[in-house]
Amino acid sequence: MSASQKIHFEISERKILLRVMDVFFTLMTLALIGHYTKFDYFRISQTSFYWTIVLALYLVFFGTIFEMYNLQTASNRFQISKSIILTTSVTVLLYLLTPFYTPVLPSNRLQIILFFFSILISLSVWRYLYIVFFASNRFMKKVLFVGSSKEVDALVTELAKFNPHYRVVGYIAVDEVPNNTNVERILAENLDEFVYQNYISEIVVANVKNKLTSVDLYNKLLRLLEKGIVIRKYNQVYEYSTYRLPIHFEDRELYKFFPFSRSNQNKLYVYYSRFFDIVFSLVGLIGFFILAPFLWIVNLFVNKGSFFYTQERVGKNGVPFTIYKMRTMVQNAEQNGAVFATTNDSRITPFGKFLRKTRLDELPQFINVLKGDMAIIGPRPERPVFVEQIANAIPLYQTRHVIKPGLTGWAQVNYPYGSNLEDSLMKLRYDLYYIKHRSLFLDINIVVKTMSTVLFFRGQ
Repeated sequence: MSASQKIHFEISERKILLRVMDVFFTLMTLALIGHYTKFDYFRISQTSFYWTIVLALYLVFFGTIFEMYNLQTASNRFQISKSIILTTSVTVLLYLLTPFYTPVLPSNRLQIILFFFSILISLSVWRYLYIVFFASNRFMKKVLFVGSSKEVDALVTELAKFNPHYRVVGYIAVDEVPNNTNVERILAENLDEFVYQNYISEIVVANVKNKLTSVDLYNKLLRLLEKGIVIRKYNQVYEYSTYRLPIHFEDRELYKFFPFSRSNQNKLYVYYSRFFDIVFSLVGLIGFFILAPFLWIVNLFVNKGSFFYTQERVGKNGVPFTIYKMRTMVQNAEQNGAVFATTNDSRITPFGKFLRKTRLDELPQFINVLKGDMAIIGPRPERPVFVEQIANAIPLYQTRHVIKPGLTGWAQVNYPYGSNLEDSLMKLRYDLYYIKHRSLFLDINIVVKTMSTVLFFRGQ
């Protein structure tokens, strides 16, 4: 079998496979039970086929919320079992509560129990098969790295975090630095032989002063490309695998990250985004006004002091605005000056921790969204004093202000609360990824991930 014929799955292909087979196994199980038993609640037929479509949509939607398509979760027996139970329970509950789009509730309630366990067991069986047969080394993508010796470990470490099935098995060094890695070093003249003997399916080329040091190596890579071997740049692989941009503290070359998303200039997308912001903020404010009296009473006794607080934040194009939040810290928390909040900050009150974990403290920010200071989705707004400090250390930091700050964002759903410059750099990588790839699909992805964050109390 040649290298180009060796079977492997890309990350996106795995997620598509999981979704398709979740639906297939569920519907197949229900069809078989309906055929061989007196199970009448759910039957697949031409006249009621839309019931099947609704069930599939519910299954995939709630499966996404409960992280069934997170590859790390999908490969872990305990975590995926928890996700399957949650997804099945919510899917069945909502399916039963939407009778206009689903079958009428059966008079025999045992059919509901059978319906629930049919979905639960079918998903469990398929996901067990996935872990045994698909989340294994036989579908490992084997990769060859071309670049400087010191970059190999960094690449291997990053890829292992985000895709355990992406394995660097060797590298060709373009420098004379001794091999300090666990990855085998390959001589350029042995490239062809190594690629075919090890079933290499992809070659990753790192930037080395924007050029390779050997014309002969370049020609060898070109011949492999012509034979069907995938060759990609390190920046492209990093971005594809981690969903963030590979910037560093000293980076000043903004052109490396262009073109930014065309959606930033797309009038239809801009109008849709603003319409979405207005509708979502109105719904959010209605929810806030319902909860506010109860939260205010609790705050009165437990979190003594003011209920709201305002603060200056930096908005689009660097223009400051006043943000509204519920107070989560003790009164006069910054009497000694502004400092980054930390994960276990002693200034945060017990009730404040609850508000942060559930993201309830951010409900008043729907006012900012309605006013146009913020959007629902975008980089989180930061305080001017911190923006100045961070921008001095990270030159590209101001780039995040080319769009409106958001109530939630790509960095918020992918990285925990930041408390230092290293965290700020990491969140900037995610923010710039969003700015570069901004789209309706990515916005929906962020909204769904935000639901997961709220449901699993991952707020800070």
